[in-house]
Amino acid sequence: MPDYDPDDVDREILYALQEDARNLSSGEIAERTEASSSTVRKRIQRLESEGIIKGYSADIDYQQSGYPLRMLLFCTAPIPDRGELIDDILDIPGVVSVQELVTGEENLLVTAVGENDGDITPVAQKLLEMGLTVADEVLVRSHETTPFDDFTSRDADE
Repeated sequence: MPDYDPDDVDREILYALQEDARNLSSGEIAERTEASSSTVRKRIQRLESEGIIKGYSADIDYQQSGYPLRMLLFCTAPIPDRGELIDDILDIPGVVSVQELVTGEENLLVTAVGENDGDITPVAQKLLEMGLTVADEVLVRSHETTPFDDFTSRDADE
């Protein structure tokens, strides 16, 4: 259980940042939350220090940027080691994300991008060299995301 329990204002801030962190000012977020700009700035700092906001990143369209292949590699790692392997997996060229899975035989989902098969094959090879089993590889055609809607104000739904 987290030490800090976000309230409705925090959730509104999180939703706004998910929508467009780059272009929204604290004043614009304040208008949505009915809080002051300084309150929003302090809340964002607290959400960052509590580790709820882990960072800010660009949503890259890898296909448009010259890396048309996106491969999901479902891997099995020894359960005691899987969490410790994540940083090493992220260091493999072409790997853009690793997810630790807690159900099923496959317990790591590795996402890699590349220009061609020759970029993806070394990723799978490195995973095997690390002692992982690559159970399945899936080529992704598209990937879209949306902000988690439960961060919106609960009062807005009523």
